[in-house]
Amino acid sequence: MRSGGRVDADAAKSSSMQRRSIARGGLAFTDFSDYCQRMERGQIDVVRRFNRAVTQRVGALDDEYLSRDRSLGLSRLLWEIEPDGSEVRVLRSRLGLDSGYLSRQLRRLESDGLVTTDPDPDDGRVRKVRLTKTGVAERAVLDRASDGLAESILDPLTDSQRGRLVAAMTEVGRLLLASQVRIEITDPRDPDARYCLRAYFEELGRRFDTGFDPARSLSASDEEMTLPDGLLLVASAQGSPMGCGALKLDPKTRIAEVKRMWASPDVRGLGLGRRILERLADEAIIRGMKTLRLETNRTLAEARGLYETAGFVEVEAFNTEQYAHHWFERNLER
Repeated sequence: MRSGGRVDADAAKSSSMQRRSIARGGLAFTDFSDYCQRMERGQIDVVRRFNRAVTQRVGALDDEYLSRDRSLGLSRLLWEIEPDGSEVRVLRSRLGLDSGYLSRQLRRLESDGLVTTDPDPDDGRVRKVRLTKTGVAERAVLDRASDGLAESILDPLTDSQRGRLVAAMTEVGRLLLASQVRIEITDPRDPDARYCLRAYFEELGRRFDTGFDPARSLSASDEEMTLPDGLLLVASAQGSPMGCGALKLDPKTRIAEVKRMWASPDVRGLGLGRRILERLADEAIIRGMKTLRLETNRTLAEARGLYETAGFVEVEAFNTEQYAHHWFERNLER
């Protein structure tokens, strides 16, 4: 899960620069994502109308959600607790809640006899929340009531309209997930980083014609992915790692190499790969690099497409990577 202390002074400078207020064409706005995109007033209005419609239709405005004696927020927290218990820090990260607010909400659930909160027996520093028998029963009641609410939304519609609504909801859910992704410089030894790197190696092993052995590939060690020699970005949303990308930095030649680019299948098609790549380019520029390089395997057609549309041009081989068939460069001084 996500841990603190990842962002160094240089990254803080980068984050500060990304959040600055920028004036373009007379319009001042604040950019909270990894690269700037102008949002039209009409788009903002549509999102606000959608939010109002959804909150009213699902009963989010009711003090007693689904006719139970608690709000939607408390009910959602109860739903998020896994059958074998959940760490408090995981719940806080997944739901994006302030620690003080979450503690107060947990105390309310405890006072209702629905959960217990105790130190994890394997690590006393970690607090874990578990459902009581009463909590499990209440979850079952909420599930039935929630099914009923969903049925009440679908029932008045025709079969065609139901299909359209479900498809639209699926797409909205994926896009909302993409909007929650945050990309941070991370210690390669961090559990989230390890998860991404392991998933990256496993996918290459499945997709490459010859399999993939990291020991036979050109190195990108923990030290080479740690400043000042390099860095590793990890993309996370709802408390879970979603992707990664690394840089190896050479201040003498002012060349940065992209390594370990990976995005979870759950978020592919949502632009995360491009976001990571553009953030890597920004980090390279901040550190005085003039050229961004990378290589890729012929089986990764989607990766080649990304690089070709992101300002990279194919060049002659510039290293001896045995798993590579295509080499690319991007000029960062333009």
